[in-house]
Formats: sequence, C-alpha cells, structure tokens
Amino acid sequence: MTAKDVLAQLKKLGSEQTKKTFLRHGAKEPFFGVKVGDLKVLQKKIKTDHALALELYDSGNSDAMYFAGMIADPLAFTKAQLQKWVKGAYWYMISGFTVPWAASESKFGRELALDWMDSSKEQIANAGWCTYASLVAIKPDADLDFAEIEKLMKRVQNEIGSAPNRTRYAMNNFVIAVGAFVAPLTEKAKAIARAVGPVEVDMGDTSCQTPDAVAYIEKIEARGSVGKKRKRAGC
Repeated sequence: MTAKDVLAQLKKLGSEQTKKTFLRHGAKEPFFGVKVGDLKVLQKKIKTDHALALELYDSGNSDAMYFAGMIADPLAFTKAQLQKWVKGAYWYMISGFTVPWAASESKFGRELALDWMDSSKEQIANAGWCTYASLVAIKPDADLDFAEIEKLMKRVQNEIGSAPNRTRYAMNNFVIAVGAFVAPLTEKAKAIARAVGPVEVDMGDTSCQTPDAVAYIEKIEARGSVGKKRKRAGC
C-alpha cells in the first residue's frame, strides 16, 4: 500500500463529527477526522512499514501523522528522523503520543527526552516529558536512573507553575507515570504531587480535566497495579 492509497483510505474513514471533536481539542488542518479505532483496523492490514510511515508523516496530515506512529518500526529510527518528527509535531496528539511512543522505544529515547525537555517550544518540551514518562512505563527498573528521575520530579515541582500549557500537562503525567510504574519511587512521586498541588491546564472547548496526580496514583495503588510495566509505549 502506498502513501497515496493510505491517504485515500483515511479520507473515506474521516467524519465531520470527529473533526469537530478534534478541533475542540486543538487539532489543526489538514486532517480528515479519523477515529483511532478505525486507524487500528487499518494498522492490522499494514502491520509495520517504516518507509511508508516516514512518507505519511511527511504529508503533514494529522491523521496520517498519527497513523505513521502506529506502523513505524521504533528500532529503525535514526536520531535525525526522530528530530524531524518532533519538529513537525504541531499539536499535542502528535507531540504527546505519536512522537514519544516512537522515541521511547527507539535507541535514543532517554537522550532525546532530556534534550527535548529543555526546548523553549511548547510541543517539543511536551514531547520530551511524555517520552520520559513512556520510558518509565516500559523499561525495567534496573534500566532506569532513579537519581535522574528524582531530579526531574524536583524540576517539575520547581518549574511546572511557569511552564507552557501542554508542558504542564506532560509534567503532571510524568509524575503520575513515575508513581504508577516505578514502585520504589511511588511515595516520592506522591510527595512531589502534593507539593505541586492542582495543575491548571487549558484543555480547549472540552470537558476534559487535568488528572489529580495523587488521586490517580492512589487509585493505581488500590488496585494493586503499581510497578506493572507495559509491553509497548503506545496503547
């Protein structure tokens, strides 16, 4: 299947109602408005095609860019390709999901996460924090640098109040991810979350709310799921 074929399929799968929903969440043209569930059906047909993924991402169509992350081979990425992807991520569905999922499973996840966090550009910083959150979710504790993670949580405490909108959301989610997936740091994550307090994020014209980090972590504790890693970064 060629990129032209996929774009034609995506156009057929798109709907005005889904477009309206995505627009309320901050999506930008061009895109068709394809539900993630429909993308998963198409993903099963193609499975993995890294070259096609790169071509689709370059199209600039948001649906195609998100789908690119679903069929890309994370281990096939070069650092330059991931840098190109993060620079092209123009709204949070791409910068907060597609790029971090690909980066965290690549050979350059930690390196790029730390680099991107320091960016003055909101979407790139968002991708950095989301990438590190994905890393703690999929990597064994033995492969994680606890001292670095604690330092990053302290950075969240010190900087979240002045961070850009989507970066604040990603920082909050990073603390949740540490508390949920790194059992030895769960109490420290909750302590940071309490110190930070409620996190205000503009979610657009939607009813979505920023998760309360302490409550979220405690809910995971209550069901006995703390420390259970994911097989893949993406859902």
